Amino acid sequence: MLSGWIKSLVSGSLGLFIWDAGLSAKAVQPTIDRTEECELLVIGGGLSGVAATYEALLAGKTVCMTEITDWVGGQISSQGTSALDERTTQRSRLFFPSGYLEFRERIKEYYNELNPGDCWVSESCFLPKDANQVMWSQLKDAEAKGKGTLKWFPTTVVKDLTIETVEGQGTGKQITSAVAIQHSSNNEYLPLNTLPLSSTIEDAYSYEDSNIFSKEVIRFVPATTSDQAADWYVIEATETGEIVGLADIPYRLGIDPLSPYEPSSSSREGDPYCTQGFTYTFAMEATEDPQEHEQPIFYDQHKGYYSYELERLADFDLVFTYRRIWSPQQGDTKKFGGIEFTASTPGDISMQNWTWGNDYRPGTAEDNLVYTREQLEKMGQLEPGGWMGGLRTRTLSRGEDHALGYFYWLVQGTTDSQLGDGVKKPYPNHLLVKGLDSPMGTAHGLSKYPYIREGRRIIGRVYPGYSQGFGITEIDISRADYRDEHYSQNLSERTYRRLWQKIDGIEAVTNKNMNIDKIERRTRSTIYPDSVGVGHYAIDFHPCMNESPAEKAGNTEREGERKGGGQAYPFQIPLRAMIPQEIDNLIVAGKSIATSHIAAAAYRVHSFEWSSGAAAGITAVFGLEEGIMPYQLVDKAFIKEDKLKILKNRLEKSGNPTAFPDTSIFNQDWSDWQ
Repeated sequence: MLSGWIKSLVSGSLGLFIWDAGLSAKAVQPTIDRTEECELLVIGGGLSGVAATYEALLAGKTVCMTEITDWVGGQISSQGTSALDERTTQRSRLFFPSGYLEFRERIKEYYNELNPGDCWVSESCFLPKDANQVMWSQLKDAEAKGKGTLKWFPTTVVKDLTIETVEGQGTGKQITSAVAIQHSSNNEYLPLNTLPLSSTIEDAYSYEDSNIFSKEVIRFVPATTSDQAADWYVIEATETGEIVGLADIPYRLGIDPLSPYEPSSSSREGDPYCTQGFTYTFAMEATEDPQEHEQPIFYDQHKGYYSYELERLADFDLVFTYRRIWSPQQGDTKKFGGIEFTASTPGDISMQNWTWGNDYRPGTAEDNLVYTREQLEKMGQLEPGGWMGGLRTRTLSRGEDHALGYFYWLVQGTTDSQLGDGVKKPYPNHLLVKGLDSPMGTAHGLSKYPYIREGRRIIGRVYPGYSQGFGITEIDISRADYRDEHYSQNLSERTYRRLWQKIDGIEAVTNKNMNIDKIERRTRSTIYPDSVGVGHYAIDFHPCMNESPAEKAGNTEREGERKGGGQAYPFQIPLRAMIPQEIDNLIVAGKSIATSHIAAAAYRVHSFEWSSGAAAGITAVFGLEEGIMPYQLVDKAFIKEDKLKILKNRLEKSGNPTAFPDTSIFNQDWSDWQ
């Protein structure tokens, strides 16, 4: 049976087999196998987690970093999105954090060029497995340079937290320990990365050994105890806001209600089930000869979804080279739909990440990927020992099938859900690249973890002007034309007036009787005196679908979701967006900072993740050295926050910019930043 399953796995038919991990339904009380001490506990080894660890190591600190996969780098490695998302002006000026720039240079040195894939979506596309290796070397060099200590815990998930009120320290609670489970293979036929994530994730969160995994239970604790503000800091750097959910602190999920701050929202009440789609990426190689492709048993269920999407994109070679990550020889120059690129040649390898392809976009209470708080509570995941990762396993599985079905559509498909018959032709001279030594590092060929665009987003603390909790919103960054009649017709008169008061060029707070037709909007993003990082990207939507299952033939995107998409001004990362409510020694980095649904669509790309992670790491180090909590840096009038000024100066001196050049309330001209 096992050999038969492996054969089916190689052919891509994941749906043929359900593995019995040998887990009992009875809850198991953990026995702690070992205790590890840290000054920083970084949970999540993606780009923000790596950046935080990198800066802390340079500062000589002891860092424990956990990661659900066995690779560092997240987006660029285990999630397979190894094409750097960068904006033109920021890239031309190389105005990025120093650690991110170092990674780009290391990629260039590794390949002797920055773009070994000769892709056209970016100036740098490369193999995910190489990104893991390059980034790991960067971390180890930082450890040696700063004389810090890196304790690396791959294939490790956090199962439980101890949260206590610390007398005399801060105004809230602190995480005083964390219990994690590290798993390793105990089956010679099933080494790590043989099975897809959906087949192993529930096992990973169980304390018991199983038929495929051996487990070690690890307790993380502070390296020392003292009378400082905090004995250690925990940095939430997971892809879905997992620790936000586990700690049960206030957060948002999905669409925010229509408001003066979110005037392009597609829902008047909000919708926690409609997050952006997630994607299992994969690598495919062009071959000299046609390959035999077996149709997956689930293909008919999914084929009604796949499409080139737009006529100007309806060219196989265009799609293949879009995120081509390896190209040993350069093909002839081609042009399609106004886009110039080099044609693919045998041996070229492409990474696929396509909206109407392997994007999986659930949007209902029956199939949402990231469970809401209400769903978690109902399932018992908020009970002690009940946490199972906070994701719907069945939806992960459907996303895996969907990605494999998309590969088959690319090479053999003849349908197109958006453009009709006669557009799609078979292209059998390609193969799905699989194997533990493949670009994705998996036997099945899919990325080790899906690329997550949106998860849980914290609600920041209450500050003047933010009575419902701090957050970055659409109007803080968007270049949208709010004179468009959509807004005057879709918003109430009061909401429309408040919108214009909020985007007044002088950021006035009282314009109650002003003629809004005469108000000139500001032409830059909101400036934050507590900014600790920067980012720039378009507000880019991959909207959820209306019906379940997401792949249903004839299904449509959530109406109005793309209205919030469009260009954004260069923006900042305020420290207040990284400070959660209730827990004082938790710092949030990456996609779970306090942003709205629309703002999050821009605050999710590679360089932003690094910038927020670097800020989190340096802020944690600063807090340990100065005996001050992050919230204490922003709890007074900013002009009086002397420690905040010192922190910002440290960030700038370490090569981590906190503002774009010429940022000022008097500089309204950002039209040249593309």
